[in-house]
Order: sequence, then structure tokens, then C-alpha cells
Amino acid sequence: MLSNASEAPHATLRRQAQARLVDALLDVLPAHALLWQSEDTTPYECDGLTAYRTRPLAVALPENEQQAGAVLKVCHDLQIPVVARGAGTGLSGGALPHEQGLTLALAKFNKIIAVDPLARTARVQCGVRNLAISEAVAPHGLYYAPDPSSQIACTIGGNVAENSGGVHCLKYGLTLHNVLKVRGLTVEGEPVEFGSEALDAAGLDLLSLIVGSEGMLAVITEVTVKLTPKPQLARCIMASFDDIRKAGEAVAAIIAAGIIPAGLEMMDKPMTAAVEDFVHAGYDLTAEAILLCESDGTPEEVAEEIEHMSAVLRASGATQISVSENEAQRLKFWSGRKNAFPASGRISPDYMCMDSTIPRKRLADILLAIQQMEEKYGLRCANVFHAGDGNLHPLILFDANDPDQLHRCEQFGAEILEASVAMGGTVTGEHGVGIEKLNSMCVQFSAEERAQMMAVKRAFDPTEGLNPGKVIPTLQRCAEYGRMHVKRGLLAFPELERF
Repeated sequence: MLSNASEAPHATLRRQAQARLVDALLDVLPAHALLWQSEDTTPYECDGLTAYRTRPLAVALPENEQQAGAVLKVCHDLQIPVVARGAGTGLSGGALPHEQGLTLALAKFNKIIAVDPLARTARVQCGVRNLAISEAVAPHGLYYAPDPSSQIACTIGGNVAENSGGVHCLKYGLTLHNVLKVRGLTVEGEPVEFGSEALDAAGLDLLSLIVGSEGMLAVITEVTVKLTPKPQLARCIMASFDDIRKAGEAVAAIIAAGIIPAGLEMMDKPMTAAVEDFVHAGYDLTAEAILLCESDGTPEEVAEEIEHMSAVLRASGATQISVSENEAQRLKFWSGRKNAFPASGRISPDYMCMDSTIPRKRLADILLAIQQMEEKYGLRCANVFHAGDGNLHPLILFDANDPDQLHRCEQFGAEILEASVAMGGTVTGEHGVGIEKLNSMCVQFSAEERAQMMAVKRAFDPTEGLNPGKVIPTLQRCAEYGRMHVKRGLLAFPELERF
């Protein structure tokens, strides 16, 4: 009874806020573009980080920039927070709704506006799928290089918000390196543009600021991307290693040899077993780790680079080396890596995909540390990552229906991120901070650095109406995190001792 009595005022206030918001939005949106009943908003309660769920007051699905701007203006006037959402494939909770806010779903912004094959650019709306860009420009012998594993579903607006990468980011760069111009809307609903189709834009480099800003500064509506000519040929090496440290050292050796592969990925034994059972790619199930090393270019360039990489891999202790003989086999080699996440979903009720970076020379160290953490927390972890740039993707397997397992999973993930920082890395590589890594931001950045980040946000969003509570932790949250570390006896970072 006490619980019900305490919840009633909250529920009443929520209904009142929802009614005000819906009435105001129906003046600027057609009825079919607004959802507010619980059964309609439930599909939007989380993104790819399914461990955390919240239902928004309402979900708006505008059909054009004018409608989206009007929605933002209404929310700004009513002081209602707004969380922009693309396809919902994000893995750090960046699109988790605000309980007292609106989710601005941009799925209907799905048009490819223009393709210029001579300039090698494409102008697309934010809701266009990553892979759809490459499919549209294929007749011109071009493609869009960043290729996250979710590229069949993820949108270019979400890629810009998170600065997504992919298996070919080592050679062709992240989203930041493949975008020329971004158009969006401010918190007040006013149009704003970043970057230029020219070689440079006047003033500060605000394009680099908006890419990776996780919906904190503006709502992205349109993106002009660079297109890359399709290589004449691509071949992939699959190399097996009987020791994780040898595989890690092989990655460093390839880069030290002056080779920049088109892709350089690594999977440990548990991940290899999971994906082989799923896609039957022909992986060596006896190997402790597998490397996928791709070369692309002219046939002559590829032949020379494949020979060079094979020699380095053999010298590094590879026990088995296979080279794709045709395109079908190359795609088969990559099919396991591309399906690592769904394969993990077949062997566990839930998984939490972490995302941190470390120096390449520390790859073996972090993997061995993760093995110790598995025993400590009593949870399995399968590892797959962009070895070439040290971007880790440990997948911690757990059952979200068990609160204790979820708690241990959160602690496991936090310790992986802390270990990455201690080894000279960062708490995120391409998945963003969202809500998942808020505590870990306390570890990597000082109070002064976090204050500067918040100052940048307020310069764009003075009312803090866009995606509040994400990315930048408060001083209070960091203090609580520091006290938790002291209590658990796990304090590894002197900066937290003052709490």
C-alpha cells in the first residue's frame, strides 16, 4: 500500500506531462506520426543495450525536416527532453529514452538525395541504412567504406552520432574520415550545418565536434559522405595461432612491417567456436586465436601484400595460414566476424558488448586479464575486435532475468574498461559512452576535463534538452563511483581516492 501511494503522484504527473506534450505535438504532426500508448512506445524502450529499458512520454516520427524542427520547438517551449533515435542498433544506451521526455525517431528520413560519381560524394538523409549507400552507388564502381557489423540495419545518422568504424576502418578510417558535411537541427529546432563539400570549411572544425557527439549537440538530419572506388581485387588471410600472445604480437608485427591491411581482425577461441557453429566459415576450432588479414587494390598490389603478410604471420608463430582463392571464399572468411554478435545470442540469453581501445602491443595482456575476470565474476566472455587499431569488443554472456548476473556483468564490464585505461587506452572506441560508460568516464577524465565537455554541450544546448544524462557524468555520480570502489577494495586509480 505504501508503494502504491508513493507511486501515484509520480504516475499522475507523468500523465499530465504526457497529455500536454501530445496535445501540443498534434498541432504540428499528423496523428499517425505520433505514438503515446504504452503498447506503441514499448518497441522504443531501449536500443541494442537491452539491459536498460525506459518508456518515453511519446514517440514522434516526423516525415521531413520542417516537422522535426517543429517538434523540437514544441519540446523546447515545454521544457521536455528529446532523445533522437535512428535504427536503435547502438550498444551503449545512447538512444535510451528519457522517462519524462520524447523520443524523436528519424526512420522516415530514408532518402538518398543526390549522388555525384565524379566528385565521389553522396548526400543522404540521416535514416538511410549504411549498406544502402554502397548498394545505391555500386553501378558507379563506388562504395561507402565504414562498415560496422550492423551495417545492414544501422543508419548513417547513428553512425555519425557514434563515429562508427567497422572491420575496414584501419585502412579507410572511421565515420569522421568519410564525412564532408552534416546538416541538423538545434535544440530550438533551427537548421544548422557543419563542414563543407569543399576541401575545408572556414572557422573552427565543428564537423569533428558533431561527429561522435551522441545526439548531445544537435539532431542530425542529413549527411554528405565521401565515396571510395571499389578495389579491383580483395583477398583475405585466415591465420591460426596456438597462443593468444603470439597472435597479439603478430598484429604489432604486421603494422611494424609498414603494412596497412584493409582489415585486421582477431577472434579468441570461444568466439571462434560460437561463430563457426552459426555460419560454418571453416575456422580452425583448435586455435587459441584467429587473425583475419585482408589486402585490397590491384592484383599486383594484393599479391605482393599477401605474400608479405603471410611471411610476417609465419615468423610470428602462425600454425596454419589459408588465403581466399575467390570472392566467395573471402566473404565466407568474413562471415564469421560479421556475425559474431548474433552468434553470441545463440549461446546465451543476453550479452553485453563492451567497447574500449588499448595500444596494439597490449592485446595479449588485456585478453589474459579478461580470462582472469571470467573466473572472478563467474561469467563467460567471448572476444572479437578490430585488432589493427586496438579496438576491443568483449561480449560478456549473462542472463538478464537474474539480477545478480546483471550486477556481476556490469562490474565485469567496468573492470575491463578500467584495465584498458590502465594499459594506456580509452573507455570507448566506436560504440560511444551513452549510459553504459558514464562511470568509466570518471576514471579516464578529471573533473576539469568533464566540466569542459559540459561547457561545449551548453554552448550548443543551453537548456540541456538534447539527450540529457548521457556521456558526461556529474560530479556527484563520480563521487558515488569512487566510494563504491573504496568499498569494494578495487580502487585502481588515484584520482578517485579523494572521494
